[in-house]
Amino acid sequence: MSESQFYTFITGGVSLMIAAGLLVAWHLWRMREEHQAGIVSALDGVSHELRINLQRFVSELGQVHAIEQAGPDLLLPVRHPQLDGVNASMIRANRNALAVIGNTYQELEARKMALRAALAQGRDPVDSLDDAMDATINGIATLYMWEVHNGARPSEVGRVRSWDVRDWMKGHNFTQQSLPGMYLRDEVVERLRAYGLHLTPKPLTHTAHEYYSMQYDRKADVHAPFGRRKTPEQLEEAARKAEEKAAKKAAKQAEKEARKAAKAAEKAEKDAAAEAEKDAKKAAALAATDEVVDEGQAFAEQPVDETYEEGQVFHSSHDDSADMTDEDEDDYGMMEDAETNTRPN
Repeated sequence: MSESQFYTFITGGVSLMIAAGLLVAWHLWRMREEHQAGIVSALDGVSHELRINLQRFVSELGQVHAIEQAGPDLLLPVRHPQLDGVNASMIRANRNALAVIGNTYQELEARKMALRAALAQGRDPVDSLDDAMDATINGIATLYMWEVHNGARPSEVGRVRSWDVRDWMKGHNFTQQSLPGMYLRDEVVERLRAYGLHLTPKPLTHTAHEYYSMQYDRKADVHAPFGRRKTPEQLEEAARKAEEKAAKKAAKQAEKEARKAAKAAEKAEKDAAAEAEKDAKKAAALAATDEVVDEGQAFAEQPVDETYEEGQVFHSSHDDSADMTDEDEDDYGMMEDAETNTRPN
C-alpha cells in the first residue's frame, strides 16, 4: 500500500466515523425531542382530559337543574386515563400539581355520586347540586393553574389581571351563565383569590359616594402616603392616651358639676334664710303697727268730760289753779313769747 492510499484510507475512515457519530447524535437528539414532545403531549392530554370532564359535568348540572324529573342516568362516571398514564410513567412533571388534579377528580366523582344517589332516591337534589357546582368551580380553578401557570402554587405566581382569567375561561367556553343561579366567571375569580392568587384590580369595597364621604385621617393610616406612619405600638399608645385624657376630662367635668351643685345649694340656703329673716321683720313691723293702731283706738275711745274753746288755757285736773300767782302768769307768758320768736321760719 502506497503512502497516498494510506492517507486516503485514513481520511475515509475518519470521515466515516464522524458521519456515524453525527448519525448517532442526531438519532439521540430525535429520541430526546420525541420524548419531550411525548411529555408535553401527555401533560396537555391531562389538561385536555380535565377540561372535557369539567365541561361535561357543567352540561350535566344544567340538565339536572332544567329537567324536573331528571334521573341518575344523566350523570356519567368520571374517567381519567391520561392522568393515570402520567402517574404511572417516569416522566418529569410537577407531581404536586398532578396530586391536586387527582384530588379534584376525587371530589368531582364524590359529588357526582351523591347527586346520582339523590336523583335515584327521589330526594330534593338542591344541596347535592350546590356541592357539585362548588366542586366544578374548584376544578376550573385547578385547570387554570395547571394550564397557565404549570401547576404552580397560587402564592408563587405573582400578580395576575382578573380579566386574563376571564379571557382564558372565554377561550374554553366557560360562559357566565354556565351554572344555574350564579355567575361562573366571577365565582372562579373569587375562588382563585381565596386560594391566594394575587388578582388585580382588587374588588371594590365602597361606592364612589361612600368612599369620598369617609372621614379619612391620614396620620392614623399606617399605609398613608406623604404622612407620618405610625407603628401598631404607637397606635395603641395613642389610643391609651386618648382614653386617659377622656377619663380625666370626665372626672374634671363631674367635679365641676359637683361644685356647681354645692354652690347652688348654699345659695338656696342663704336665700331661704334671708327670705325668712325678711318675713320675720315684716311680721314684727306689722305687729308693731297693729299695737299702735290699737293704742290710738283706745285713746280715742276715752270719754271727754269738758269742752274747751279755742285759745283757752287748760290744766290738768290735779293742778291747782289757786297756787299760780300773777307773777307766775307773767313769767309763763314771756316764755311762750320767747319760744315763738326763736322758732325757725
